[in-house]
Amino acid sequence: MSEAVHQAVAVLRAGGLVALPTETVYGLAADAANPQAVARVFALKGRPATHPLIVHIAATAVLEQWAADVPAGARRLAEAFWPGPLTLILKRQPQVLDAVTGGQDSVGLRVPAHPLALAVLAEFDGGIAAPSANRYGRVSPTTADHVREEFGDAVDFILDGGPCRLGIESTIVSFLGEDPVLLRPGAITPGALAEVLGRPIRMPDGTRAVVRAPGSDAAHYAPRTPAQCVDGQQLAAAVAAAQGAGPVALLHYSALDETLAERVIARDMPAQADDYARQLYAALRWADTLGVARLLIELPPADEAWLAVRDRLSRATQRG
Repeated sequence: MSEAVHQAVAVLRAGGLVALPTETVYGLAADAANPQAVARVFALKGRPATHPLIVHIAATAVLEQWAADVPAGARRLAEAFWPGPLTLILKRQPQVLDAVTGGQDSVGLRVPAHPLALAVLAEFDGGIAAPSANRYGRVSPTTADHVREEFGDAVDFILDGGPCRLGIESTIVSFLGEDPVLLRPGAITPGALAEVLGRPIRMPDGTRAVVRAPGSDAAHYAPRTPAQCVDGQQLAAAVAAAQGAGPVALLHYSALDETLAERVIARDMPAQADDYARQLYAALRWADTLGVARLLIELPPADEAWLAVRDRLSRATQRG
């Protein structure tokens, strides 16, 4: 086991905060059973107390230590996708801290698929609450440097695991009602979930109360630069309108007309959804370094492969 992992575990046991790499994004990790440590997470992020945290665990075998009820469908998803970018919302065990659950009778759980995160969890031998390591509502970090830029020395230890492999947060599925509900899209698509469950996954319909879940605010994952999604056919008109306020940056995945390219600071994004997701948050942070008046983002396709990317872009372009 590496010395860095031992250091991270020692900090967690002492009630400190660790920036923990996962395959999705870097998490701001704390002992999920330590109320003072959990309170520090909320304070450092500026996160509302009603917003729950995801508890990271070492293996499916410890699921019942945190969840009071594990339906058969939830167990099938865990067996299929853990370790991996899937969070299950389940009825909580009584000892789970209210601060972790946002006062709800449920808890979000996942087993991350990053070797360093798994090594920390195995040695720590407990649950680790780890929301994304950024100020609340801002762009999630996908490298250790992003965490340093966000918090400086305020995090007790940064475990550098290199760039995150997936780059966007986990898929969240709730098993609190009769049917499983997709609360947040991620790298695991609705089709992949349905294949394991043997039935379609239900989407929130807005007509009934739904459990509060991380990353579900209308405005979230937002850069400091005002951002706007634009259909590819409307890019030239959108650039012309935005330039009245000053310089414009553009994230695009289709080929740009040479004249349009000369009028913006452009960043060419991948045309494949998973590659695009991996680069998305770094691109949003890049735009914030330019000092431009506006960031325009070419709207990706509306098919299932792009569902998670479109979700993040929708929230990133809302002004909270």
